[in-house]
Amino acid sequence: MMLDDVLVAIREAILKTVPISARITRIEFEGPEIAIYSANPTVLLEDDSIIKKIAKVIKKRIIVRSDPKIRLPKDKAEEVVKSLIPSEISLGGIAFDEEFGEIIIEVDKPGILISKFGDVLKQIMAMTKWRPKVARKPPKRSITIEWINKLMLDESAMRKKMLRTIGSRIHRPTILKTGEVRITCLGGFREVGRSAILVETSESSVLLDCGVKTGVSYSINEFPRLDASEFDIERLDAVVISHAHLDHCGFLPFLFKYGYEGPVYCTKPTRDLMALLQIDYLEVAAKEGSLTPYSMRDVREALLHTIPLDYGEVTDIAPDIRLTFHNSGHILGSAMVHLHIGEGAHNLVYTSDFKFGKTRLLEPATYIFPRVETLIIESTYGAPSDILPQRIEAEHQLIEIISQTISRNGKVLIPVLSVGRAQEIMLVLNEAFSMKYLPEIPVYIEGMVQEATAIHMAYPENLSRILRDKMLHEGENPFNNELFKLVPPRAEREEIIEGDPCIIIATSGMLTGGPALEYFKLMAPDARNTVIFVAYQIAGTLGRRVVSGVKQIPIVNRYGKSEIIQVNLRVHSIQGFSGHSDRRQLLGFMKRITPKPEKVIVCHGEEAKSVNLAETFRQLFKVNTYVPRNLETVRLK
Repeated sequence: MMLDDVLVAIREAILKTVPISARITRIEFEGPEIAIYSANPTVLLEDDSIIKKIAKVIKKRIIVRSDPKIRLPKDKAEEVVKSLIPSEISLGGIAFDEEFGEIIIEVDKPGILISKFGDVLKQIMAMTKWRPKVARKPPKRSITIEWINKLMLDESAMRKKMLRTIGSRIHRPTILKTGEVRITCLGGFREVGRSAILVETSESSVLLDCGVKTGVSYSINEFPRLDASEFDIERLDAVVISHAHLDHCGFLPFLFKYGYEGPVYCTKPTRDLMALLQIDYLEVAAKEGSLTPYSMRDVREALLHTIPLDYGEVTDIAPDIRLTFHNSGHILGSAMVHLHIGEGAHNLVYTSDFKFGKTRLLEPATYIFPRVETLIIESTYGAPSDILPQRIEAEHQLIEIISQTISRNGKVLIPVLSVGRAQEIMLVLNEAFSMKYLPEIPVYIEGMVQEATAIHMAYPENLSRILRDKMLHEGENPFNNELFKLVPPRAEREEIIEGDPCIIIATSGMLTGGPALEYFKLMAPDARNTVIFVAYQIAGTLGRRVVSGVKQIPIVNRYGKSEIIQVNLRVHSIQGFSGHSDRRQLLGFMKRITPKPEKVIVCHGEEAKSVNLAETFRQLFKVNTYVPRNLETVRLK
């Protein structure tokens, strides 16, 4: 069966099911979905059973769009929207996507509009013939989200053409139904960083993550081994990004620089945070005079090819592979990847980075899946000694160290990863101030933390239940504490250091660059000050050296001259805030994962930790475990 035959069969099945009164004018591929264009879409929208019946017959996701000829003029449609939106909903911007026939309605309470006033959206579609798409009106401006939204609208025609091409690849007929499944380790095995896993079947090729190794100079050890003979960019059907940290997404734009034109799947928060971090990666490299593997144009291309998915949404990404994301509890939008391969031939779960424990920011990772034959699991804290303090102990320790520093008239620097750890620390400090555990002193927020926090505020439904309820139902936003002072990009940091006691939250979390490094240089000689590391310090980074007790550090000052910095400030490392599972949580996850996997492949950890964890899994849970090396291929079926 040829591709045209597939589309003809789909069209015939749809036309047999849809009433003639719907007046179908066009049926086409739209990425993983089948788009049905109707000159009378109300017929299909009023009776949900019709679409459900079609989806069941053709086993594809369906989306209904109106024929362009029947849509109300934009100014008239906007008037209709304004008249129908309930008064208790605050209406923001209204935008039109003419290519997809969508009217994007920005409101402060999208959940209430969809659930409580769902009929209003049907009315909008019936009266305007534009498909309403509800978006959240950000409580705080995000430059990144605004730029992405504008980019998507400006390049709507290009995206539609791209989705047609992607749909053609996804829905192509299968030829070789051998059931073979194998992975090739391109990065992140027996190491932390540059995660990349190639999954291949006889029909398809999918890349899971495509990261860089931070803190390593431009070399073959910094990037995934895309030079492996198994990797062929021309055969690649899809890229799946688990979350936005650079060691998992930092090399993605490189693929587009070298000709990849296929889809990228991730959650919507991951898409926005990924763009933020990739742009910063380029800016930091430019400031340091380093070579970059790709350009801003490639970041833009990667974004335009990204198809966001929600947790639990099952999607075809290749003729024989279906993808589902599950919450991983690591950072905002982070996901465990479930691949259903063939007609039940094999099921693979890739945990990526995950937290099997509740935090202030996120719910714990999922552990129940429809089927699992192979599990690929991280081992960042996989050693027997990697028992992290309970979260409440870590919080008490943080508050106590800050209190002691304030008492000696010092200042506290907390280097953070801008995504996840920064927001977790902000939540802890917010409560400490409200409960009077700490005196009210300014907390200076600098670097990407500001923008990353704005993106978190745009997705409260992806945060922990308690935090979500506060933000959506109680009108309380802990990120808006008046003690949190946003530092302008060109502010004089010397003035902050010379002022009264304060807390500084700044990137980067490992002192590899960014404002945290600049503050460290200024603060290090003063014994009254404190630096508190709350993130994992990768070997080879300055943060790792400082934690290890180095007292003299050669640096290049603002004038380009070398000098030695004396490290006299107090150094603390609090591991309890990690977004990774510690040894106990890794074992707890393996004990509870349902169903029990047949094979376990261990990745994302220093070699000794990965090997030890795999052996422990083998002994305790009687499963076959593997700790492959980069460039190894493992046959799963």
